Amino acid sequence: MTIDLRLWLIALPLVLVAWIGTLALVMRLGGEAPAALVLLPPEGLIRALPEGVAVVSAGPVSVTLRGGEDLVATLYALGAPLVLPAGLTGCLPQGV
Repeated sequence: MTIDLRLWLIALPLVLVAWIGTLALVMRLGGEAPAALVLLPPEGLIRALPEGVAVVSAGPVSVTLRGGEDLVATLYALGAPLVLPAGLTGCLPQGV
């Protein structure tokens, strides 16, 4: 039995996109996470954050934030293109 490398090269990106899409959908529908990760934040996002939202860490292509119940809706309203859960067991650490 041989494993066709072409199938793996097709399947792996599809699984990755599906996983990220699922995480984003769960957050959009009200999923609970200790923090929210914004990938590719728009210019001025941090300055526009309302009081009560804390920047946990920031990297070159992402920002991790903590806030209230409506944090995800607020981030999307401020122009965040993609909000994913952060701070869960198994999440990758992000440098400050």
